[in-house]
Amino acid sequence: MNLTQFPRRNYVQDATPIEALPAFSAALGNKVNLFIKRDDLLPGCAGGNKTRKLDFCIADALEKGADTIITCGAVQSNHCRLTLSWAVKEGMDCHLVLEERVAGSYREDGSGNNFLFKLMGVKSITVVPGGSDMMAAMEQLAAEVEGSGRKPYIIPGGASNAIGATGYVACAQEIQQQLFARNLKIDHMVVPSGSAGTHAGMVVGMYGSNAGIPVSGINVSRTKPVQEEIVHKLALETAARLGVRESVPAEEITCFDGYVGPGYSLPTESMVEAVKLLAQTESILLDPVYSGKAMAGLIDLVRNDHFAPGANVLFLHTGGSPALYAYLDTFE
Repeated sequence: MNLTQFPRRNYVQDATPIEALPAFSAALGNKVNLFIKRDDLLPGCAGGNKTRKLDFCIADALEKGADTIITCGAVQSNHCRLTLSWAVKEGMDCHLVLEERVAGSYREDGSGNNFLFKLMGVKSITVVPGGSDMMAAMEQLAAEVEGSGRKPYIIPGGASNAIGATGYVACAQEIQQQLFARNLKIDHMVVPSGSAGTHAGMVVGMYGSNAGIPVSGINVSRTKPVQEEIVHKLALETAARLGVRESVPAEEITCFDGYVGPGYSLPTESMVEAVKLLAQTESILLDPVYSGKAMAGLIDLVRNDHFAPGANVLFLHTGGSPALYAYLDTFE
């Protein structure tokens, strides 16, 4: 797949590390050999996976003459933090529409990403109730921005469209080159699955290059059938954009929905265990919304012998640790 045909901003210039997790693997009984892809170390304010997607999305915005970015997310959105950070770097205005998915969860003086929004000089924050039509809310805001003489560009939640997902097709290629250079065979990959761009892009990248590495997603919000349909749809759109000759079969999409708990962003005991265990064995910070719940899923799959004994399993760390500071009560 020739990704050079698409404009990008070169936010990602170096491969993020793939690290072995020997102490973490030992804590789980050495049933498998766990590795982690450190996309929490990507550039952008406090790092995280959305930088790969924004590399392509903001390039598209600039190519279209935009001077203002509008995007959306939950009240502690890592995507919104990173979109704002790259807009700042590009000298663009950035407006955020935040969905209060848990009633009363938005605090104007909140910590975590809420604090960083203000620190980086967000142009405006619009808070809407959970279940709102987020695209309609962004389009309304875009009309107002356009009326003031600016040229807005809307990036969907999570930058999860075919443009953004291209960033994780590139990541799949990056991983394969790293594995070749290290002579390391990976038997399975586990990724957080939320807005679907990361999951879909990784599947397209692995399938389209015949890597033979299965990719499983751990859901952070939706049920298995709903999430698998969303991921598959986006995978098909991304593959079509890239000219992948064979359509991605639905069987390539696997999601696990047993670790969501009471709902998106709501803490679970298994998430708390996962965050603490990785921090106390490998000094790596997860976040409580995405990577924490995804790691809780991986831990449970290992404990229940989902993977073959001695398998090499790679976990994608999507970042988001600033959100930990908005969840202090959960961990205390």
